[in-house]
Formats: sequence, C-alpha cells, structure tokens
Amino acid sequence: MAGEPQADCLFCKIVSGEVPATVVRETETTLAFRDINPQAPVHVLVIPKVHYPDAMSLAAAEPQIAADVLREAGEVALQENGDKGFRIVFNTGAGAGQTVFHTHAHVLGGRGFNWPPG
Repeated sequence: MAGEPQADCLFCKIVSGEVPATVVRETETTLAFRDINPQAPVHVLVIPKVHYPDAMSLAAAEPQIAADVLREAGEVALQENGDKGFRIVFNTGAGAGQTVFHTHAHVLGGRGFNWPPG
C-alpha cells in the first residue's frame, strides 16, 4: 500500500536501519545519504521516510512531504557543496533511469556542469 514500508524496497530497508547507509542529514520525514555509485563528487540521495514509487505519486498523495524532500535536497546541497551550484534530479520510471522505485532526489554537485550544452 502506498505510503507504507515495502518489504522488497532497498530504501525502506535503509529508513528502518536494516540496510546501512552513510547518512548526511535526517529529519522527521526525510533521510539523506550518500549514493553508493556517485556520478559527481557530491552525490547524495534524499528520500521520504514514507514509500511512494516516484515523485509524482508522492506529490499527489502527500504534498507536504514532497516539499520536505525538495527543501532538504536544497539544504543538503548547501551543506555538501556550499554556494557552488548543484542539481536536483528526480528520475521517474525505468525509461528515465529509475532503478529503485521509492521516491528519491539526487543532489549532484562538486564539479562544473556544461549547461546549456553546446
């Protein structure tokens, strides 16, 4: 059931403490931890402590917690990368590269980003 921990979800197991993670920040509703396969010098995942498969379903069901995830992503970025700029990315669906179907924001920073390309 949406919002409830899922026995087969890696991130639910991290929230419960069953699977270890390098936690960098925690609130009543969110958990932020280092990605085990970082794509940038700063790569932290921010997740809600409730289970929803993607950001859209979280925002529809619990908009305040979706806002908490976004706010904490910004706080993590400032904590980990200062004022050097950062990206917050939500992959939604397998076609977009989502591999763990529990809402999560990727906070990426620590290197220059060539944007816009060209």
